[in-house]
Amino acid sequence: MTTWQPFEEGRTLGHIGSEGGEIVQDDEHPGGARITLERGCLRAPFAITCGIYGWMVHTRFLADEETAQHAVAALKPALAEIVALIPSEDAADEAQRLEAVAAAVAAFTERYP
Repeated sequence: MTTWQPFEEGRTLGHIGSEGGEIVQDDEHPGGARITLERGCLRAPFAITCGIYGWMVHTRFLADEETAQHAVAALKPALAEIVALIPSEDAADEAQRLEAVAAAVAAFTERYP
């Protein structure tokens, strides 16, 4: 399994994120996904924003740090599974795989509201 790496080599940590909180964790998957954990957000104590480049952006709001950390740990492999479905430009089964990615994204947002 490909490992997640700090986004921009960790330079975003401590900055304000998209939900108005301090970024405390910000990781990127080399296949094209990102997950950001913020603390002290405008709408909730914690927010996790995750995305797959060109496919989706999804935010979860959580009440405490322990729950947020567990959620990040669960979201990373789920995002990596979707990234693995994305076809290369020369894939023979591209249409079928595109449908599979769209279905996986819909299932992901339903599973992690």
